[in-house]
Amino acid sequence: MRRFLTRRLLLAVPSLLGVTAVVYATVALVPGDPVSAFLGPGASPGARRELAARLGLGRPLPVRYAHWLGHAVRGDLGTSVSAQRPVTEVLWPALQQTLVVTAAAFALVVAGGVLLGAVGALRPRGPAGRLAGALSTLSVSAPQFSVALLLISVFAVRLRWLPAGGTHDAFGPGGTADLLRHLVLPAVAAALVPLGLTARVFRTALAGVLESDLADGLRARGTTRAVVLCHCAHNAAPALLTIGGLQLAYLLEGVVFVETLFDWPGLGRLLYDALAARDFPVVQGGVLVVAVAFIGINILVDAAHALIDPRVRSTS
Repeated sequence: MRRFLTRRLLLAVPSLLGVTAVVYATVALVPGDPVSAFLGPGASPGARRELAARLGLGRPLPVRYAHWLGHAVRGDLGTSVSAQRPVTEVLWPALQQTLVVTAAAFALVVAGGVLLGAVGALRPRGPAGRLAGALSTLSVSAPQFSVALLLISVFAVRLRWLPAGGTHDAFGPGGTADLLRHLVLPAVAAALVPLGLTARVFRTALAGVLESDLADGLRARGTTRAVVLCHCAHNAAPALLTIGGLQLAYLLEGVVFVETLFDWPGLGRLLYDALAARDFPVVQGGVLVVAVAFIGINILVDAAHALIDPRVRSTS
């Protein structure tokens, strides 16, 4: 197991280097001048030269990237141009808010995906199975942005059951209950597509196990239906684990539109605002955090898969 994890960690290093290099070069080529964005067009030439020198804009791009990477390895992601604070201090509160939305959406994905997938596998030709399949297909096919607007229109504007955005009411009681009310719509909008994908993958995996020799042998021994289902669900767990890990990584990096639309102060919203303000140190640091999280989640999924199925360790 140690060799397995070591190999995965070593393979993650080139991926991180490639992602950071591409993003750093792409951000550097974005039209717009960060000096003008921060100081304004009326700034004096001396102030412009001073800020450009502090940002290292006069040096070649490979030299700037190597300098940034060397500091990033030590945990120094630079200083935010607009906030004039270390990038890590700017990113950390936003990352916490993103983790809240991601955790809530992922709970919906796992619960809804397992429920719809199990119903579809156990009753493939019955009304319940057909309904579960239709709901999972609709979940994958529905445009997330349009559904998010529909949720706001129905539950926030017409019915006024839930708030349309933010994390707390300005004059509300605050606390956990208020946060949960604000969390419902963003979590549902973010979980829409991953829930449908998870349901379809788990349905296929569980249906395949239910039709296998293992299930036939358990039934021939007179094993109860509940025990057969537990054994089959255990054998379908690697597929659920794989798709669940991928959807968790997708949620962590794909909630930009959710945070922007629902005014949720998370990492996606921060990166959107930083890119608009040409605050490139925040953009580069945020992308690095997301890349590390994405690769870390995939390594954890591989490790969990290897623990469940020892054959993975022997073939890796």
